[in-house]
Amino acid sequence: MRKGLVGIFLWLIALLLAGCGADQAMKKGDKFYAVGEYFDAAVQYRKAYSQTSNKDRKVKGQRAMKMADCYRRIHFTSKAITAYQNAIRYKQDDSLTHFYLGQLQMRNGNYKEAERHFKMAADSLPTDDPHRLLALTGLKSAKEASLWKKDGSAYTVKRVDFFNSRRSEYSPMLAGDDNDQLFFTSTRNQAQGDEYSGITGSKNADIFWAQKDDKGKWGKPQTIDSELNTDFDEGACCFTPDGKTMYLTQCKTDPNYPRFATIAASNRSDAAWSKPTEVIISKDTLSSFAHPAVSPDGQWLYFVSDMPGGMGGLDIWRCQLLSNNETGVPENLGELINTAGDEMFPTFRPNGDLYFSSDGHPGFGGLDIFVAKLPATAESSSVHIEHPGFPLNSQGDDFGMTFEGRLNSGYFSSNRGDTRGFDHLYSFYNPEIVQTVKGWVYEQDGYELPAAQVYMVGNDGTNIKLSVRGDGSFTQEIKPNVDYVLLATCKGFLNHQEQLRVEPVTKSEEYVLQFPLANISAPVLIENIFYDFDKATLRPESATALDELVQLLNENPNITIELSAHTDYKGSEAYNEGLSQRRAESVVNYLIEHGIASDRLTPKGYGEGKPKTIKRKVAEQNPFLKEGDVLTEEYITKLPEEQQEQCNQLNRRTEFIVLRTTYGLFDKAGKLIQKPQPAAARQDSDSNQPSELW
Repeated sequence: MRKGLVGIFLWLIALLLAGCGADQAMKKGDKFYAVGEYFDAAVQYRKAYSQTSNKDRKVKGQRAMKMADCYRRIHFTSKAITAYQNAIRYKQDDSLTHFYLGQLQMRNGNYKEAERHFKMAADSLPTDDPHRLLALTGLKSAKEASLWKKDGSAYTVKRVDFFNSRRSEYSPMLAGDDNDQLFFTSTRNQAQGDEYSGITGSKNADIFWAQKDDKGKWGKPQTIDSELNTDFDEGACCFTPDGKTMYLTQCKTDPNYPRFATIAASNRSDAAWSKPTEVIISKDTLSSFAHPAVSPDGQWLYFVSDMPGGMGGLDIWRCQLLSNNETGVPENLGELINTAGDEMFPTFRPNGDLYFSSDGHPGFGGLDIFVAKLPATAESSSVHIEHPGFPLNSQGDDFGMTFEGRLNSGYFSSNRGDTRGFDHLYSFYNPEIVQTVKGWVYEQDGYELPAAQVYMVGNDGTNIKLSVRGDGSFTQEIKPNVDYVLLATCKGFLNHQEQLRVEPVTKSEEYVLQFPLANISAPVLIENIFYDFDKATLRPESATALDELVQLLNENPNITIELSAHTDYKGSEAYNEGLSQRRAESVVNYLIEHGIASDRLTPKGYGEGKPKTIKRKVAEQNPFLKEGDVLTEEYITKLPEEQQEQCNQLNRRTEFIVLRTTYGLFDKAGKLIQKPQPAAARQDSDSNQPSELW
């Protein structure tokens, strides 16, 4: 009898201790939940649930519900479904239970079950509840998803395990003039810090990067050796068009307060990235700002926020980028893009199309990728949204696009097929036909001009300004059967114009144009000018170069030039001077015959009097010469015979130099003449940039 009483007593103590342990676990879980640490909260809720008696059905069900909410938020789909089903088992479910189960069953690809739960939620939720609208959208998705998947698309998708680890990788972003750098976010073991996130159970994320070699092969992903990454979360980065500024998401931890994401900017100095500084978008300190994206023209910062004034959940907003990390007033992209659900991870294709991910538009489940054709203003009925279909989208989360040039190919992230909910990088390719123009802007007889601007106008209404990359190049998509004019400008240089029209093609094509800009303050070599031996007569093969000079003068109608001819040191000074003068006059006469006003041209023969000074590019082409060498007779005669002849050829040249840049702008009294100029040459008063081309 005593043994029986002892047993009962011990059983009561065990129950009491279990109850106390469950209550303590719930208190810890609630504390973690309050600051957004859902992984740690789920551990405590699970502990409390397992220590709760099955007879205490209400409490058991309530704890299952809290556990389910955490698992759902950290994308532990199977565990979340089980926990919600337990809440239903203990009769603690409500309308939202079935709504969330519908979403989770979509992630599992179980569309029949998803349809059943969405219908239950839609039938029981109030008509003005935003979750009801999302349930109706989910119901449509569940009914149609199998058919959409069967229809498929032209996309090819492959998992790129070379970049992936056993943890998460997401939000890839290509960078570099040749898209030869890939930045991405990862929670792999090499991330800084020793702590594991209470939100995900993984290490806090860092930004990693990989580099292509000269053969186009990717190198091993590596850490960034600067102050860019910290022990906190960094990720989801983007770059300005010039590649000099990175915008990224930061999420700092405070054990006593919820975590709010912020957007920060880091500047590149040589190859290193600076310590990020926060970009203040709003004085609202209780909202998150994340997932930055810069528009292709560099004028707008797009981002994700839960700030007041949105459509519900997370919305995509934008603000104008000003100087010194300052921004304009945020504006919401409107209800055609944003829904009562979450819209996240905006990114731009170079042609201006906005890609983003959403769980509020009809899709396969989780976050699906959508593409929006944006008008000039944020809210407009002309916004057209497309769902790219399967296999770019899946039943999991698909997000974070980055494009390899103008083609519809690149990388994105997805947690499809990963039972732990980890994201990984995938490549994508769509064989759509894209026609592009690639231009190179450089100093005539010199090197690239990354400070240049290119203006592109088409008779279809195209009117855009293009930035030039560090190697002097730019790339822009073009349409067939459109007449384009492209004008390259740079301070201190003359303008250069090219025209382009292409026909429709059956495969993607790239057309290359050259934009050599003449320096205003230095002699410019006119290559491929040929004269009869010992005469001033121009040879027929000189016509191409001379016609290009005519075009240059027509494109820059406000300049006058000195046209100079030079000889080598052979022969008398007087003879060489006379020969060079006649040759300069021959070129000037050709220009006059082709419509150039005579008072814009000054012929000058220098004979051997101005030997050539070697520039860096010429020195690289002739290794025996150095930049700054002057090819005087004394210098040349000390060289081997073969090199002497090369130097004499360099001295025998035709050049021009700009004398004035105000021709035709003022009358004799010095007053500005208000008369129209050729459209392609109209200039802004202080920037050497055209106000219009047509």
